[in-house]
Amino acid sequence: MQITEFGKTDTGASVQVISIAAGDLTATILTLGCTLHSIHLAGTPHSLTLGSGTLSDYAGDMLYFGAIVGPVANRITAAKTTLNGHSLQFDANEHGNLLHSGDVGTHAKIWTIADTTPNSVTLTLTLPAGEGGFPGTRYIRATYQITAPATLRLTLTATTDTPTLMNFANHSYWNLDGTPTWAGHRLQIAADHYTATDAALLPTGEMTPVSATLFDFRKARTVVQGEPALDTNFCLSAAKLPLRPVATLTGASGLALTLATTEPGLQVYDAQRTARPGHAKYEGFAIEAQGWPDAPNHPKFPSIQITPDAPYAQTSEWRFTKP
Repeated sequence: MQITEFGKTDTGASVQVISIAAGDLTATILTLGCTLHSIHLAGTPHSLTLGSGTLSDYAGDMLYFGAIVGPVANRITAAKTTLNGHSLQFDANEHGNLLHSGDVGTHAKIWTIADTTPNSVTLTLTLPAGEGGFPGTRYIRATYQITAPATLRLTLTATTDTPTLMNFANHSYWNLDGTPTWAGHRLQIAADHYTATDAALLPTGEMTPVSATLFDFRKARTVVQGEPALDTNFCLSAAKLPLRPVATLTGASGLALTLATTEPGLQVYDAQRTARPGHAKYEGFAIEAQGWPDAPNHPKFPSIQITPDAPYAQTSEWRFTKP
């Protein structure tokens, strides 16, 4: 385990990078956004997740890369909803809607290092009541831990002093081959349905069967650009469940990532509108375990409400295997 300074923000705040390792895996995490900055597998020359060595990139084109996005990830229609009969209005940041909780989301916060071991780091963050329109003073704790031979686990917990909304996601982009785009990657997702969206990518409330559609990834298949265009929530379950495998991404090299999670949804984004400076679009897949998008506005969707007596918890795990 090693902690060094990564850089300073425009306001002069220090951002640190923490390195952890075990078995064949080494990962670096930034205090900015609790960001998974890089992950290296022994014998593989490139990072398996997309990052940057330049801090300013994370305030620009790479705003969400690798970060913990929240307190509510994904979109909320018209940046408003109701909670227990009370109207909530958020700070819209995408065409009148809310994406990833806006400018004050957890991706933009500098987290505090609370604990370290050679193979793990725990970071914490406090969100004040009312910030961005969200009720409750919230205390968040995130632990990245590597176990041999090559598994990275993320454990997220949070408490609140009043009922509020919470739906975190790790927003890492993956390219297992180190190539300019993800062309040649195969994807498998254990989902029978996906949430239909309108032209603004807002859920309609309908859950569409994947059968006989381009969204059927129940059996692994090679992904082709635009077939389909992916910025899609796959419905894994109707509620949180014990940790279980839900998706596998395999590079053309045969190197594979298996994602396990407790979450009911999996947002898959093909980077059609996103690129690192100096790199191409479609460079990596964001495969984000989370609740379903816009859940507070759709009673049939799994609830993302937490209370003082029912706190937040998520476990997600990435296991890497060589061919």
